[in-house]
Amino acid sequence: MTLERIPLAGVIGHPVAHSLSPKLHKFWLRRYGLPGDYVPLQVADHNLAEVVRMLPKAGFVGANVTIPHKVSIMQIADHVSDRAILIGAANTLIFRSDGKIHADNTDHYGFLENIRQAAPDWKASDGPATVLGAGGAARAVISSLLDAGVPEILLSNRTKQKAEGLRQEFGSRINVIDWVQAANVLEDSATVVNTTSLGMTGSPELKLSLDGLRSGTVVSDLVYVPLRTNLLQEAEARGCIAVDGLGMLLHQAVPAFERWFGTRPDVDEDVRQAILS
Repeated sequence: MTLERIPLAGVIGHPVAHSLSPKLHKFWLRRYGLPGDYVPLQVADHNLAEVVRMLPKAGFVGANVTIPHKVSIMQIADHVSDRAILIGAANTLIFRSDGKIHADNTDHYGFLENIRQAAPDWKASDGPATVLGAGGAARAVISSLLDAGVPEILLSNRTKQKAEGLRQEFGSRINVIDWVQAANVLEDSATVVNTTSLGMTGSPELKLSLDGLRSGTVVSDLVYVPLRTNLLQEAEARGCIAVDGLGMLLHQAVPAFERWFGTRPDVDEDVRQAILS
């Protein structure tokens, strides 16, 4: 008698104990009554290639990739999606039946779906978007906003040179704004996104005057610890639509879970509460 293998997935990082992904995927596996498991995998840089290539042989169907491996994993994969190449990082691996490793980036999808769920009337074409930060998260956000049809991105970063580099990569719809001038462009923005760690528990606050924010502006913060950052609280008090960062984490996991376990999971309030509990 041949026993069917239980599909396994996990998250690869160093460190990885803080990741909420195991809690999320295990919740979905239970909800849909699916066989499978999802585990944290702490892997150091020098072991990454060896461990990743062994995972399919151990019954793994895929894995998420987090800090510090999201760039280096692209050199290990057999195939890298156009989206991951554009963003410059991969966060999702699919182990194919032929043994090939496919790397993708689902942060692009997760960011947009989070905005659309939290602000159903949002349209990318409503006006310019201000993006704060120029790191890996900013690359995914810029890519998704441009694809969605934002007419202009006003990009500001504490190190202006990094922002200029992204403008050269992503094109003429990006205008770089000096960090000290960022508050002055908020009144022109239909969307504002903080991709920095400023405002996160243990990090300095985001010092940005929000006086120019218009009521109805969609303000998104990728930080989700705390869930309601000072940026979001103040934006909401000014009549803006506040979009927290937890939703992006949940939505970016959807396409990966579907590829690995064969069921497309829902992101709803029960999922949010399960992750927050």
